[in-house]
Amino acid sequence: MKKIAVFADVQNLYYTVRQAHGCHFNYAALWAEISQRGQIVTAYAYAIDRGDAKQQQFQQILRNLGFVVKLKPYIQRSDGSAKGDWDVGICIDILEVAPQVDEVVLASGDGDFDLLLDKIRSRDGVEATAYGVPGLTAQSLIRAASRYVPIEGGLLLKS
Repeated sequence: MKKIAVFADVQNLYYTVRQAHGCHFNYAALWAEISQRGQIVTAYAYAIDRGDAKQQQFQQILRNLGFVVKLKPYIQRSDGSAKGDWDVGICIDILEVAPQVDEVVLASGDGDFDLLLDKIRSRDGVEATAYGVPGLTAQSLIRAASRYVPIEGGLLLKS
């Protein structure tokens, strides 16, 4: 059976799905869709910890699905801007896991990951699938992936 590792960039998914579709991303539908292709052996969801109850409830839902939730503290800078970026952590985890699986699924539209997908495809020979919101997913990421899956339809949680 095909071994699959899943990496979800929670902040990117939240903002791009909300901007494009005005709703939320359906992580359960993502899990079900990927599970049909093979066995999910590793799954990480990367989020920012603001400490609020609603967010903690959401993080528990992710854990119940099977994700390991990795949290970074929300940092408010003195100039009012915020910091909470998981890009380096996601890259390190994918580089470590890629040699052990057949497919890496990255749920993010962030073009910064294009070099990463190129690297694991050439170095490890893995299939690299990118899930991203149409129109808000970097073209370089789509080109770097073996397969691009648009986030629409059943991957959306309509309220």
